[in-house]
Amino acid sequence: MARILTITLNPALDLNVETGTFNPGSVNRSRTTRLDAAGKGINLGRVLARLGHTVTVSGLLGEINAAPFERLFASETLEDRFIRVPGQNRINVKIAEDGGRVTDLNGPGFDVSPEALGRLKARLDELLTDYNAVVIAGSLPGGFPTDALAELISLVRAAHIPVWLDTSGPALKAGLEALPDGIKPNVDELAEWAGRPLGSLDAIAEAARSLQATGIADVVISMGEEGVLWLSPQGNWLASPPRVTVTSTVCAGDTLLAGMIHGLLEHHHPEQVLSTATALSAECVRHVGVGDPQADDFTQLIQNTRVTLFTPWPGQNNNGEIPL
Repeated sequence: MARILTITLNPALDLNVETGTFNPGSVNRSRTTRLDAAGKGINLGRVLARLGHTVTVSGLLGEINAAPFERLFASETLEDRFIRVPGQNRINVKIAEDGGRVTDLNGPGFDVSPEALGRLKARLDELLTDYNAVVIAGSLPGGFPTDALAELISLVRAAHIPVWLDTSGPALKAGLEALPDGIKPNVDELAEWAGRPLGSLDAIAEAARSLQATGIADVVISMGEEGVLWLSPQGNWLASPPRVTVTSTVCAGDTLLAGMIHGLLEHHHPEQVLSTATALSAECVRHVGVGDPQADDFTQLIQNTRVTLFTPWPGQNNNGEIPL
């Protein structure tokens, strides 16, 4: 198994609420509530640890309400190398209704000082020794310049370690300038980057191809119940997920990316990489929290995931490679 470093720059305490139908402006009653220490890199780390990897989590962590995160790191066997900063981590409310609709109310968090940013760069420089992969995931906190995200990616690349990026908006655009090895936007994030609606699989594929043409080796597009599109140097693949009852889509993308990185680091065949990652993401949406590779029916979920070579579009040759 591999050693993996995840970086979360804007952690959050997620208040997850399950309810029947949410009616704004009126009194609503929940079936369950739970408060989870979260953040995309932290979620990724939890899944990768459950898959058997040795995971270090780092980034920026507000010192006022750091205790829930510290308890999570201990219980999930994650090595804690976060930089503590003044202030508190944001609190997000996620209301999951029957049928899978999720309403997010994301709160503000800490602001990053130049001193904290310098400490983070020094910590990353210290950590970049013998990791097999680095993942930088999530949004940016207040005061964190987007060009500093590109600097972090460049630091990892200079250490000759594969780096994945999972973010959106201006952070994604800035991060792409540093050419991470892989990215995983969802359709909305890809459409924002492309600057146009993506209403069909062909439109999604063309935008993903344009993104890959910038120099990104692996582009993974999560498309919800429509599945996953993966453009890779070995070819292009499309996964259709198994049918499951959706409770919450929170953490599904993080779980998918963790599964992809797991399969790639274990040198699995591309079909196995994508089927396992897609099935794990499908397992995730059945409940609140990250995906569980130890679920009793996980093997069946993989068997019910359909993976096919994606048909080349104009400009590709027959083996799915894109001439640049």
